Amino acid sequence: MKTARYGSWKSPITSDLIVARSIGLSEVLIDGADIYWLESRPQEAGRNVVVRRGHRGPADVNPRPFNVRSRVHEYGGGAWFVADGTLYFSNDGPGENGLPDRRLYRQDRGAMPVPITPLGAWRYADGIIDRRRRRWIGVREDHTAAGEPVNTIVAVGLTTSEPRPGRVLASGHDFFSSPRLSPDGRHLVWLAWDHPNMPWMGTTLYLAELADEGAPSGSPTAIAGGDTESIVQPEWSPDGSCLLFVSDRTGWWNLYRYDLSARRSEPLAPMAAEFARAQWTFGNSTYAFAGPKRVVCTSVSNGLGRLALIDLNSGKFTAIDTPYTEFSSMRADGDRAVFRAGAPGIASSIVSLDLRSGSLEILNKSTDLIEAFGLARYLTAAQPIEFPTEGGKISHGLYYPPCNPDYAGPPGEQPPLVVKCHGGPTAAASTTLDLRTQYWTSRGIAVLDVNYGGSTGYGRAYRERLQRAWGVVDVDDCVNGARFLAEQGMADGQRCVITGSSAGGYTALAALTFRDYFAGGASHYGVSELAALARDTHKFESRYLDWLIGAYPEDEAVYRARSPVHHAGRVSKPVIFFQGDEDAIVPPNQTEAMVEALRRNAVPVGYLIFSGEQHGFRKAENIRHALDAELLFYAIEIFGTGLTF
Repeated sequence: MKTARYGSWKSPITSDLIVARSIGLSEVLIDGADIYWLESRPQEAGRNVVVRRGHRGPADVNPRPFNVRSRVHEYGGGAWFVADGTLYFSNDGPGENGLPDRRLYRQDRGAMPVPITPLGAWRYADGIIDRRRRRWIGVREDHTAAGEPVNTIVAVGLTTSEPRPGRVLASGHDFFSSPRLSPDGRHLVWLAWDHPNMPWMGTTLYLAELADEGAPSGSPTAIAGGDTESIVQPEWSPDGSCLLFVSDRTGWWNLYRYDLSARRSEPLAPMAAEFARAQWTFGNSTYAFAGPKRVVCTSVSNGLGRLALIDLNSGKFTAIDTPYTEFSSMRADGDRAVFRAGAPGIASSIVSLDLRSGSLEILNKSTDLIEAFGLARYLTAAQPIEFPTEGGKISHGLYYPPCNPDYAGPPGEQPPLVVKCHGGPTAAASTTLDLRTQYWTSRGIAVLDVNYGGSTGYGRAYRERLQRAWGVVDVDDCVNGARFLAEQGMADGQRCVITGSSAGGYTALAALTFRDYFAGGASHYGVSELAALARDTHKFESRYLDWLIGAYPEDEAVYRARSPVHHAGRVSKPVIFFQGDEDAIVPPNQTEAMVEALRRNAVPVGYLIFSGEQHGFRKAENIRHALDAELLFYAIEIFGTGLTF
């Protein structure tokens, strides 16, 4: 073991290695004996591919150049569904005019995809199949007229001979999600909400009876939710005897059962834990029916996930022991549950669980680098920490100490620290293995992933800490988390940097602007001018700032006071920026205004803009370039260490 300065250690976890054999995994579905999931492949310019695992093993379903992705709400999700071996999906690949196609496609087993909607300014997501009436039911976002797009729930016929944009089944609200059809086809439920709410603030669950021809007969009935209650993921039992949903009416997202005959709901296994996550994307699933009277579910407590079974007859809650700490996309069929899972030392994986024996089978991993290159000994474990913050409160984070079996730091020296700010800001730090975090720690650089006030996983009250306090509470928590680690001798307080993406990029910039603690930082497609975001951003988030900051333009003074670009003269530490030139959520002009302001003030600044990238980088070469450039920038400008590529 060599003795070398923290931050100068040579690591086998390189950016080339990370992107060469890593994929994204999400959105599991079960169709008969087959299991499906979605893969995002940086090596194919970020193309999304549906994979089917049958008795012959895994195989791609949608061929090139089809890209299974939706742009509804810009963040998408829920872009595909499979029924009886036929795939239905939204295509974000190139269309006839060279622009993203955005049409819905039907792909029968062994055949090429064919469109079931026409070319036009429509986007589709979160669909299911109404077998009885041979149609797709889901969310449509209509961009044909000027102004805000119009969101509705529509039905699209499955025929390919006369593609049509869909028949409206539900309208009159700003947003819709989660249309779910009862097994007998007689009832449809869905979620809806209106500006300025976001789905984790207030949604309403509607129930409608359908006529034989498929249209709602009469007005829908609101059966749960409202402006101050967040309802998530309604699901029918396989026999149609009850409807489940998740509500945070007690301050925690817990499961509830709705009795159609009695027209009332009751809680299932109430506890101080979160059985849902913030609905940033469509297609989320945190529980599934494993038979008509049994549910397999995931929950989060103190930032860590677990798996359990709930007996609907007795209400008995039985924890299931697994090695995982994070779960998503839960599906089940009888005694088989399939889901996406990971842990601090386990890469994101598609996992099949036998509910009788408890045996686990890994169907696919996001990366095989750990085993293929013997990297396990270079991995550091996440340590959940609590630390004091403003107002006598406690905040949370995940601390990753440096780890490299080939090196030790000099006696008395503490490691540099990278403080990560997750996006959202209503999201949470992931506990699943992320080789980009290990990229830092294996070089002798500690990482703190902060679950600042406003994060999910700690109840509604914790989320509401950020109300009208974005740029204050999150910044204070990041500073106090870094200061806590320095006081505990776990980080070098003089070599702390802060980095974040999207909303996390704003927190990083605000910390560098309005606090004097960090030695520098990075903004990945982060917000720098809040009023511009309020004016220019897409519909889904266009009123989110009402809650995070205040009404615009009524509270314009607050927007200006918290916008880094208007106070760029207060930034004196080096900053590097990363931006996609097609980003519709945080447009490039946000980043470029801040870059120019810092350059005028002679602050050391870096700026990389990537062609063809949107909100989040999907191409392998750009992911690699951004990771190495950030390390290089810190090494030269802040850490004072040799390069460690």
